[in-house]
Amino acid sequence: MSATTSSSTLQEPLTPFAVLDRSVIDANIDRLERRLADLNLPLRLHVKTSKSVDVTRRVHREGPQPIAVSTLAEAEYFADDGYTDILYAVGLAPAKLDRVVALHARGVDLSVLVDNTDQAEAVAAASRVSGHRIPALVEIDCDGHRSGVRAESPELIEIARILHDGGAELRGVLDHAGESYFSTGAEAQARDADAERAALITAAQRLREAGMPCPVLSSGSTPTAHSPSEKGGMTELRAGNFVFFDLVMAGIGVCDLDDIALSVVVTVIGHQSGKGWILTDGGWMAMSRDRGTAAQKIDQGYGVVATLDGEIIPDLLMTGASQEHGILELRHGSGGELPELPVGTRLRVLPNHACATASQYQEYSVVDRTGDPTRILENWPRCHGW
Repeated sequence: MSATTSSSTLQEPLTPFAVLDRSVIDANIDRLERRLADLNLPLRLHVKTSKSVDVTRRVHREGPQPIAVSTLAEAEYFADDGYTDILYAVGLAPAKLDRVVALHARGVDLSVLVDNTDQAEAVAAASRVSGHRIPALVEIDCDGHRSGVRAESPELIEIARILHDGGAELRGVLDHAGESYFSTGAEAQARDADAERAALITAAQRLREAGMPCPVLSSGSTPTAHSPSEKGGMTELRAGNFVFFDLVMAGIGVCDLDDIALSVVVTVIGHQSGKGWILTDGGWMAMSRDRGTAAQKIDQGYGVVATLDGEIIPDLLMTGASQEHGILELRHGSGGELPELPVGTRLRVLPNHACATASQYQEYSVVDRTGDPTRILENWPRCHGW
């Protein structure tokens, strides 16, 4: 599926639905491209945020370039659009190797991610049986956030040896500074980026000293990608959230509210005036359950509320949500007045976590705030499933 043109406005589709502002997307892309040009470092775009070839084409204007995916469904979807250099950047479940091999048979250079000997042995065995040397990267734990092996761990060499000697291709090492999403300000994010880089350099040096290749050093997260830090030694940088940004990124200082390209249109369906509530038809199914700003200095509830043309309504938040109901009210401590929003009024809500919110929708309605911000120009489909 590909984009379709539209002649409608944000007043027409049934709510809730997802909206993208393409002028904001383009500005976000230009910002990171300037940063990477200064570093002379290539981007491996992580497509898990948008899961849309139409969004990805805003980055890859001259045709398919390297991408990272979070599901094999994404890999297959992007392969159908001509993408051949794909990194499956989630620890591999061995049962999925048949699909990995099938993609290789189609001519896709799909690399996989491992962090234990069981995974490595499965990849090596599948390589021998299929006749395809499946490329694999070893995941390095740079901050204790989630998965991976420590750069100094003996297990790193053991995993790499299984891949290298067992018939697979040891392509390199990868890490992800997941804790950077909790680091506020450029200084803290630069420290995360430095730790990310140091872990990969240490791991690569150990592999090379053990007589094994390590051509790829892949690092990345949206906060560390934008940090003013040294990137020497890295061979690629991964980032994906930056295309849309969200309230979590704004809360840690990576972007401003005006840089958030994704919103959800909801309709006012009622009021509870005694409680100071405005009810909408967009609950957590529309916005997701992600409450990523709850631990930040400023809690944005389930989302910041704007008018249909994108103007932020001061201190109005989605503070509560059930499955299909959203509760809007003034931020605690606000000295403002609850706006009069009659039943039928349409609003836009900016999300905490763009990846989670986008996943609720089959397509994006695309607008451009440099013109009429309520006119839908196109509809961009997106990938679903695993």
